[in-house]
Amino acid sequence: LTEENEEHEELNEEQEKHVKTGEKTLSRSQTKQKDLKKRRAKKSFTCTQCGKSLTNKQSLEFHMRIHTGEKPYTCDQCGKSFRQSSHLKDHMNIHTREKLYECDQCGKTFSRASYLKSHLKVHTKEKPHSCSLCGKSFSHLPNLKVHQKMHTGVRDYMCFECEKTFIRADQLKLHERIHTGEKPYKCSHCDKRSSQSASLKRHERIHTGEKLYHCTVCGKSFTHSSNLCRHNKKIHSQ
Repeated sequence: LTEENEEHEELNEEQEKHVKTGEKTLSRSQTKQKDLKKRRAKKSFTCTQCGKSLTNKQSLEFHMRIHTGEKPYTCDQCGKSFRQSSHLKDHMNIHTREKLYECDQCGKTFSRASYLKSHLKVHTKEKPHSCSLCGKSFSHLPNLKVHQKMHTGVRDYMCFECEKTFIRADQLKLHERIHTGEKPYKCSHCDKRSSQSASLKRHERIHTGEKLYHCTVCGKSFTHSSNLCRHNKKIHSQ
């Protein structure tokens, strides 16, 4: 009873303090709103590309790499580049850590359980993320967000050479090779080089004789889709 009385007295004293000083006791939601306003007031660094506000200069510099496509941190094992050092550190686990999580469908292994869980959607055909505008579904949320930019017209990535804009960073990277002349993909059969892996694969069919495109009318096969189109126009459109 004594302890209960002391607790009541402390509570009454605390309430009296609020009355004397004119303070108002805030609810949890009011406190959260107050804290949110304080955080917003601290965000004084604004991106000139998309208007997003950040709390400090370094955060703004990291954010700007989304628009510029800059990836200054490169893996010395495979050459893959990243915007932030923390992303490179996570990536290095691929090379240094044992892959403990194995897919029971295809045998592919992963260094994290979350990576395996995400991969399993390939086999289950699960597509839980749907576009509210056209209904198209995606296995992963980031893919949905990229898709939605097609509807909104948002293009976060801009080439500083010609000011052409792109929805994805990889599209900007491929485009920039037009200006730099970079051709990282070399044919294993001849000296021809290409700026895109898909272009190189099409070229290599000349050497391998692989024919992926088949005419549904006569069954003739071709190495390139353009050859099939010309065949259909010339032979079957008459």
